[in-house]
Amino acid sequence: MLMNMSKLLKVANENNFAVPAFNISSESMLKGVIKSCEEEKSPVIIAIHPNELEFTGDSFVEMVKDVANKTNIPVVLHLDHGSTIEQINRAVRDGFTSVMIDASTSTIEENIELTKKVIEIAHPLNISVEAELGTIGTTDGDSEGGTEEIIYTKPEDAVKFVEETGCDCLAIAIGTAHGIYPEGFEPHLKLDLLSEIKSSVSIPLVLHGGSANPDSEIAEAVKRGVNKINISSDIKDAFFKECRVVLENKKLREPLDIFPACIEKMNETVVHKIRLFNSNDKLKYYSL
Repeated sequence: MLMNMSKLLKVANENNFAVPAFNISSESMLKGVIKSCEEEKSPVIIAIHPNELEFTGDSFVEMVKDVANKTNIPVVLHLDHGSTIEQINRAVRDGFTSVMIDASTSTIEENIELTKKVIEIAHPLNISVEAELGTIGTTDGDSEGGTEEIIYTKPEDAVKFVEETGCDCLAIAIGTAHGIYPEGFEPHLKLDLLSEIKSSVSIPLVLHGGSANPDSEIAEAVKRGVNKINISSDIKDAFFKECRVVLENKKLREPLDIFPACIEKMNETVVHKIRLFNSNDKLKYYSL
């Protein structure tokens, strides 16, 4: 069942779990993610970045909506890290049920102004809006945004931002980065900062750059009130590592012979994240 993110995350916020947001850019990844979520009875957010949308095309979105409306689990179709009104409008025309406007590298005043413009477009159409305050780090090979320097979210800024914009959920910066971290690098989340922000605002909080962080920290972040966690690099890394192994058989050329093993390997990561976020068996909380 396709729904907007405000409705989806309200349930997560009330029941203290985080819904996984998986970035996908192919039919194989879509089917794998949906299959795992059905088996785990987990709601899911299908996230598509503007770069991914440019690659897959608008027709791919029609497939995602069709799959979402035929499954028995709650599904949000979400534009990840939209940065312009043009990108937002494209997602609206395509039928996304949620959009993110990322003006996190602008001043807070400019961020508020752009977020309010997006909300004016989206809310009358029952489309939820995610915003970002503070900046997420970036790693080599990442194409989903982020900055070299992490600017941590200030609780007082979060209060001001939520009050003035009316956004549905807020991505905060507490020490994550997009992409796969370099070997030997040990990321650490500012969990006390997360708790302070959570106690200051009532809307669901979002954690971007959740790939490759220690499971213990992610689990603690969920306990402290994160309700949506973005996963992109981890599932793609699992998928294409297996793809490279499969393609060592030089005779294979049919997708139906190549991709099933890749989907299966990716799904191991998908299931691990679902359970880590405490999102499994939460279908029972939704009225579909």
